[in-house]
Amino acid sequence: MIVRRAQTKDIDGILKLLVQVDMVHHEGRPDLFKGPATKYNAEELAGILADEDTPVFVCVDENEKVLAHAFCICKQVKDSAVLTDVRTLYIDDICVDEEARGKHVGSMIYNEVLRYAKEQGFYNITLNVWACNPGAMKFYEAMGLVPQKVCMEKILG
Repeated sequence: MIVRRAQTKDIDGILKLLVQVDMVHHEGRPDLFKGPATKYNAEELAGILADEDTPVFVCVDENEKVLAHAFCICKQVKDSAVLTDVRTLYIDDICVDEEARGKHVGSMIYNEVLRYAKEQGFYNITLNVWACNPGAMKFYEAMGLVPQKVCMEKILG
């Protein structure tokens, strides 16, 4: 297995993983997530892969099958009255194929994102995790992430 930047040849594999991501969220919060669905189509993915500010990484096996992806977004708030100008690498989405879980694929792809962020001089890595996905929370904690802020809700109705 290797981790590398995603290429257009990976789009079909990434789309399959995006359905898995959606279904985890749909099963946890069917009030918010449609299922099965993907948040990007092939054309949108091609644009994301071409943009240096939205690096995407994949872990592939010896047959180039996509086992995992990590979508990232380069963020920086500038000239804020209260926030410093640090550069953040936001992980928008990480998914390990259901069949590849338990094989350290998640830590491989996360460690490549971490290596990239350090190499590019980012201050930190951030991400959001849904409360209905405790497995993801446990994984991120094992990778050394800690809560930065908490989003809370009250459903009205």
